[in-house]
Amino acid sequence: MPAERPDVLIVGAGPSGAVAAKRFHEAGMSVLVLEQGDWPDYGRARAGFPDFELIARKEWNWDPNVRANGGDYAVDCSDSDVTALMYNGVGGSAVSYAAHWERFLPSDFRVRTLDGVADDWPVSYAEMEPYYVEVEKQFAVSGLDGDTCLPEGEGPPMPPVPLNVVGRMGAKALNQLGWHWWPASNAIATTDYGRLHACVQRAACPFGCPTGAKASPDRTHWPDLVAGGVELVTGASVLRITTDAAGLADGVEWIDRDGREHAQAASTVVVCANGVGTPRLLLASGLANSSGLVGRRLMMHPFANAIGIFDEDLESWRGPMGQYLHSLQFYETDRARGFVRGAKWNLMPSGAPLSMVLPGLWGDELVWGAEFHEQLRARLGRSLIWSVICEDLPDPSNRVTLGGASGPGGMPGAALHYRTSENSERMMAFHLDRLSEVLDVMGAKEKKLSSGIRDSGWHLMGTACMGEDPASSVVDRDGRAHDVPNLFVYDASVFPTSAGVNPTATVAANALRCADALVRDRNRQPVPA
Repeated sequence: MPAERPDVLIVGAGPSGAVAAKRFHEAGMSVLVLEQGDWPDYGRARAGFPDFELIARKEWNWDPNVRANGGDYAVDCSDSDVTALMYNGVGGSAVSYAAHWERFLPSDFRVRTLDGVADDWPVSYAEMEPYYVEVEKQFAVSGLDGDTCLPEGEGPPMPPVPLNVVGRMGAKALNQLGWHWWPASNAIATTDYGRLHACVQRAACPFGCPTGAKASPDRTHWPDLVAGGVELVTGASVLRITTDAAGLADGVEWIDRDGREHAQAASTVVVCANGVGTPRLLLASGLANSSGLVGRRLMMHPFANAIGIFDEDLESWRGPMGQYLHSLQFYETDRARGFVRGAKWNLMPSGAPLSMVLPGLWGDELVWGAEFHEQLRARLGRSLIWSVICEDLPDPSNRVTLGGASGPGGMPGAALHYRTSENSERMMAFHLDRLSEVLDVMGAKEKKLSSGIRDSGWHLMGTACMGEDPASSVVDRDGRAHDVPNLFVYDASVFPTSAGVNPTATVAANALRCADALVRDRNRQPVPA
């Protein structure tokens, strides 16, 4: 059984929980981590076998309602334009991410100042930069320093993934247009690195990378932390955070996989349960919500694809999935476009056979029928994907509430209420028009442009936002709940804005910054008697 009263109890074993646990452990603090899911079973990672895609779409499905593993809970997305996607288990959603690793840009921390919308972060890029550098080493990031869209500084520890045929075609087209591109950063080892092996480009990153090249915390952090004395309990679903008479968090109540309930004391509680799981737990506990903002300001990055089909063989069934390169050409605000903020483009392989016929990815077109084989032959290995990650501005009406089917111990599920904004719709349309130009320059014989893809809610942010004013935020700049001084949130729930790039780099860097602050101030930290 866990320690009687650890210095820190962390809820969730994803990237933020792993980074925080490592920092606390290094500082000599006792750490207990409760994770509702289990360790990933890479014996079910079938890349290279004939049944790969059939197994991948079940065992490694992004949608918890489809996957229905032991650690999953019901997420009702019937009132949302976008479906929430996540992985519940050791490693968190990094187990199923594509490993795109993107730092936020300096402007992303100053949206209110620069563009008069949303809010500024209470921290700056300059404050975050050393933490970006450190977590890139922890997560085996490959890339190339010197990106002209970022300030000068230390870059990733490993060289970038190869551009291959697809990447070289994209780079050449952007050069012809005079538009920005850079070899992309990925949390993918390009050489053997720690516990990771060099990528062999099976394009299976989200589906249980069988090579062990993709950096997820179940591989990069937890084995060494557990061996070093951090207590990690799996199959532990936290029902509520408890408080004492003074209003301090004094532990949690949780239920194990056999249905037994437990009460666990702790000096400090840190919640790292993602942008849906964290507000779910806070709302179920009735804590940290004097602002009324717990669960509100949900941001999920409206997502669009521009797919090109070509005559020549591009070998686009292989590569990192993962991104070859990115472009930030139209990232900063230009109000003449009819919207504010911007988006990142990234270029990826189109993948294996089943990916050629999935609805949503290719639009709503039905391919089953007389021309099925012809279409499959035309696409497989001869297509590529430009994806668009659009900045999503915070809106209090976009929110997470308790709802849906109850889980173990009667813990309610979560319900999403989300509508894509007019600003986002205009942004997606603009960027797809530009990418259509890119595909023309590349020589595509056919184009498939899709916006507002429903099954794309990989990035769950903003539902317990940070800020200096308790009336307009849930936690302070260091993740401390304004209402409960020994309760912290370190995941993407605390993001005041979403930026227009993938969030995991900033999730990890911010968690390390917040954990560093707690270590620094621990002698002044209020704890229950």
